[in-house]
Amino acid sequence: MNIIVVADNKWGIGKNNGLLFRLPADMKFFREKTVGKVVIMGANTFAGLPHGALPDRVNIVLDDSGKKYNGAITATDIPQLLRLAAQYSTDDVFVCGGASVYAQLLNKCAYAYVTKAEADGNADAFFPDLDALPNWRQVSCSDPVCDGGITIRFCTYCNTDIA
Repeated sequence: MNIIVVADNKWGIGKNNGLLFRLPADMKFFREKTVGKVVIMGANTFAGLPHGALPDRVNIVLDDSGKKYNGAITATDIPQLLRLAAQYSTDDVFVCGGASVYAQLLNKCAYAYVTKAEADGNADAFFPDLDALPNWRQVSCSDPVCDGGITIRFCTYCNTDIA
């Protein structure tokens, strides 16, 4: 499995159950990485999608209530979610939020695709600081790009315990 996330310079990822920034280049990157693949998210992340399930992807929602989501498969716990994800190539599975889902699945992922925004989004939800974790190392980072008035870099991290 992989993780895909946008984080500000304090590893903030969200505020008031929404995204911190509108970044067209990052949205394009997200689409390129995930179309035709599997996306895993929590109930709040799914509820925040403007048009419901992400098209042209298998959507899996982690929700312990068992609620059904239009266009998505529901997993009620991590073991069930992992069984569902195991039906697909690990390269084709992307965890895409929110904070609690990232935290629960981080060490089950081989790679993290992190769009780093050089800004402070005054976040109230955070992603673990991969630079401070001993089993994660940055393996690549793009040159800076200006996206929606914010400088971003597309960085890839590897979980040395898995990859």
